[in-house]
Amino acid sequence: MELHVCLLSGRSVSLTTALDASVNDLTASAQSAFRQGFLRLTNQEGDFLDPAFSLREAGLKNGDTLMAIAQNARMVASSDAFALWCCGGRVVTWGAKRAGGDSTMVQEQLNNVQEIKASDWAFAALLASGSVVCWGDPEYGGDCGRVEDQLQRVTQIQSTAGAFSAILDDGAVISWGDPNHGGDSSWIEDELQEVHQLQSSYRAFAALLLDGSVCAWGDPAFGGDCQQVREQLVDVCAIQSNLGAFAAIRRDGSVVTWGDAEGGGQMNLALQGELRHVCCIQSTAWAFAAVAGATRRVVTWGRSGYGGDLAQQLEGVLEIQASERAFAALLKDGRVVTWGFPGFGGDSSRVRDQLYDVHQIQSTVAAFAAVRTDGSVVTWGDPEHGGDSSNLQERLVEVQQIQSTLSAFAALRKDGSVVTWGSRYGGGDSAKVQDQLKDVQQIAASRDDFVAMTLEGSVVTWGNPFGRKHLVDPLKRVTGASVRVASPPGVA
Repeated sequence: MELHVCLLSGRSVSLTTALDASVNDLTASAQSAFRQGFLRLTNQEGDFLDPAFSLREAGLKNGDTLMAIAQNARMVASSDAFALWCCGGRVVTWGAKRAGGDSTMVQEQLNNVQEIKASDWAFAALLASGSVVCWGDPEYGGDCGRVEDQLQRVTQIQSTAGAFSAILDDGAVISWGDPNHGGDSSWIEDELQEVHQLQSSYRAFAALLLDGSVCAWGDPAFGGDCQQVREQLVDVCAIQSNLGAFAAIRRDGSVVTWGDAEGGGQMNLALQGELRHVCCIQSTAWAFAAVAGATRRVVTWGRSGYGGDLAQQLEGVLEIQASERAFAALLKDGRVVTWGFPGFGGDSSRVRDQLYDVHQIQSTVAAFAAVRTDGSVVTWGDPEHGGDSSNLQERLVEVQQIQSTLSAFAALRKDGSVVTWGSRYGGGDSAKVQDQLKDVQQIAASRDDFVAMTLEGSVVTWGNPFGRKHLVDPLKRVTGASVRVASPPGVA
């Protein structure tokens, strides 16, 4: 069968393939021909073709013309492994096998993936069919065999450090993994009806129901028990969490909290009085910051060493970004105000006179980077986590966006080049692949690694070298692109 495949740019190629070939086989041939990864094929009516179908099952005939659509790559990480995919495509994994770095046993099932979530030791992929595929440590969610027959018509997946929960299309919830991390919700399944949103802390889940009520399960010390505030959890429209507590915003703008008391799970009456007309909440590891009222003032609570004790009156806030122990607020006038633990970015006094005309803030665990409207970048916080870019200022121009791992930043410039800084083991040193980082269109980040996709479809990755030595062949096989993997200096 001869088929014609076109890109939106106008480039086209004619491919001859076997009659019994699959759509996935045809996609791989197109990716190799175009030297461009992560493509999805559509028929003449514009419908995406299922990669698992044969060409005949997909209704293709000799001489048909198909469109190839480039997909944005996405990456998610467990504690020591990584998964790279694009919506509707295949999945590449690498890293420690026990943490989900080896998906060989389920690779044939990983077709038409829509979303992937990670616990600390496992992954769960949601397919377009509504089914779920898991791999990694069985104890922490890598084996869903116990509930596999119930995981049909799934619409959403959420994870804690050691478990997963899924919402079905009828609003029911199925959980699996370590019960101490929320992996067993069977004891409240009668209450988990018409659920439309899941949120998680480190060891607990909270479900928002259509009627505005909330259910929680998992470790009580991490917010898995909301019985003490259950009567207040009505007309809830959104839930935020940190490591050990939850904060629910009600439709009238008030807030209800539960979980670790010192970490933001408990509020006094004075604080409750301040939390009126709240529109959004941000969190560090053990504190919350809310934007409230018409003046968009900031209200904080939780542990003082984590930003829960803002001393000044702060209004006119556009958005808030957080590191592990500090907050950075972007004001409407483009200025930035910070608070929290100084070494984690809570003290920006060194660069305060440079923090104007800011339009984007990104963070690592312990540092911040602000992009100004002229494309320049200002950084502060722990230098080992990207808080000092002073020796790169001549290169940090015309920056369009910044991505971050836990300990490094990568800035994508207008000309398609990339500038990195921070920990060399977290992606802060890209020297070995700088000659490959040209015409970059997209950067994705996990905990310790960056992956860049170039205009011609090449895949370039750098960061933590451990567990990545077997990455090249899987990426070539799935993306059809050339691949370059770098390790930090001095690491084989």
